[in-house]
Amino acid sequence: MKLLYSLLILFLTQSFYAQDFELKKPDFDLIEKNVKDKNSPYYFDKLYARYIVADSTMTLEERRHLYFGYSFQDEYAPYERSDAQQDLNKILQQEEFTKQDYQDILTLSSKILKIYPFSIRMMEYRIFVYKELEQYDDAIKQTVQANIILDAILSTGEGTSKESSFYVINVMNEYELLNILGFEYGGQQELVDGLYDYLTLKENSYYIDGLYFEVSRCLNSLKF
Repeated sequence: MKLLYSLLILFLTQSFYAQDFELKKPDFDLIEKNVKDKNSPYYFDKLYARYIVADSTMTLEERRHLYFGYSFQDEYAPYERSDAQQDLNKILQQEEFTKQDYQDILTLSSKILKIYPFSIRMMEYRIFVYKELEQYDDAIKQTVQANIILDAILSTGEGTSKESSFYVINVMNEYELLNILGFEYGGQQELVDGLYDYLTLKENSYYIDGLYFEVSRCLNSLKF
C-alpha cells in the first residue's frame, strides 16, 4: 500500500500545484446563503450534481461552495463513522490483492462515502482499484472529484499558523491532507483556542513543526 500512497500523492499534488490560487478564508455566512438559494448558481444541489459527474470545469468558487456548503446540509455529520471502515482496513493490510479484494474495496469505500462523500482517502483507494481493473474512465472521474475537494481546502490557507490555517469540514480531511502534502503525523493533536486543530508533524525538510486546521463547522455540528 505504500506504493499506492506514493503514486496517488504525486499525481494529486502535481495537479494542485499546477493551479494558481489566491488564498482566501471561506465566508460561511455567504456560502450558507448561496447554497440554500435555489436561484443561485451556487445552490448546493446544482453543484453536487456537477460533482457527481466529475465536471472539471467547476470554478474555484464553485468548488469552495460545494465543499463548505455540504456542512449546511441536513446529512452533514462529521463525527459519524461507517462500520465498513474496519472491514476495509483488514483488506488494505494485505500484501497482495485478488480481483475480489478490489471489488470489496469499491463496495466498502462506497459505503463510507455515503456517510461522508468528500473523503479523499476513499477516493484514492478507488482510483488505485480502477486502474488495477483497467477501468480508466472511472479512475479519471474519481481523480477529478478528488481534485475538486483538494482545490477547495488548499485554497483557504497554508496551515503554518492560526491566521493561515486550512479550513476543513471533517477531521478526516486533516490527516488526508498531511499525507498528500508529503508529511507524516507527529502523534499529537491539540484544540487551540477552541477553534483550531493543531497536528504535530514528524521531522521534515521544511522544518515545519505542525499544521493548523480551522474546524468551526465540525464543532458547530455538536451544538444543539
